[in-house]
Amino acid sequence: PGKTRNPRDPDRTPGGSSSGSAAAVASGMVPLAFGTQTAGSIIRPASFCGCVGYKPTFGLIDRTGVRPFADSLDTVGVFATTVEDAAFFASVVAGRPNLHIADEVCRPRIGLTRTHAWEAAEPATATALDEAAARLRVAGLEVREVALPERWRGLLEAQKTIMAFEAARSHAPEMLTAPDRLSVKLRELLEAGAVIAAEDYDAAKVLVAEARAGFGDVLDGLDVLLTPSAPGEAPVGLGATGDPVFNRLWTALGVPCISVPGLTGPMGMPVGVQVVGRWGDDRRALAASAVIGQSLS
Repeated sequence: PGKTRNPRDPDRTPGGSSSGSAAAVASGMVPLAFGTQTAGSIIRPASFCGCVGYKPTFGLIDRTGVRPFADSLDTVGVFATTVEDAAFFASVVAGRPNLHIADEVCRPRIGLTRTHAWEAAEPATATALDEAAARLRVAGLEVREVALPERWRGLLEAQKTIMAFEAARSHAPEMLTAPDRLSVKLRELLEAGAVIAAEDYDAAKVLVAEARAGFGDVLDGLDVLLTPSAPGEAPVGLGATGDPVFNRLWTALGVPCISVPGLTGPMGMPVGVQVVGRWGDDRRALAASAVIGQSLS
């Protein structure tokens, strides 16, 4: 947690850890900003602040010069006020003109998945997801429920294992020479990661690889998945940045994710919905998100 406050309500967290980027875009201070995601640090702040957050396919935007946290998870992404702007920004910085979707017209086939973490969904998110699906169906789009494979239930813990194991090693110099200059929360994570057995780390990587290989079967006959961006509205207080429970799975798989704004919760705070696409199929995921955004605006 940093000093940044939520531009929609200064008493609430903007999410994190890309808090300044999300708040700056949502408040109109800047039109575009970079973010990074290792668990949920783009999608969650975008949802809490009410802007677009785009976490590309792993590695699409080059990480040169970015201080590593967990090498197999760290992803550079962007924030913007519209999906089209996010796609344009990413197309330039990634050197991929095909991501530009200004003239894209599509009718995406959408799978609605509540994931294995649905018990963490607050009423604001449950209502938002149902409302989004209803609006899309009214717009004539196909939306059908999708249940994730039971084996995927272990992916949340697998992501935590991979993140902590790798973070402990990437931060070993700091832990050895200046642990007092690290926050308590970070030190606790690094200490936990340092005692994870290599066998457990390897098993987590295997589970992620298997799930990534089977992702096409989950999306069979569909273009994208629609799922929560965050448990609910931004929590009150600046002592924490919220729970990435609805982001860890997709970050582990490395697939493109876009948080689309347009809905609000009972306290009037933004509640985003998350669009998830196939590995490397960022253009389709962005185009679908633009259509979904139009239905929610």
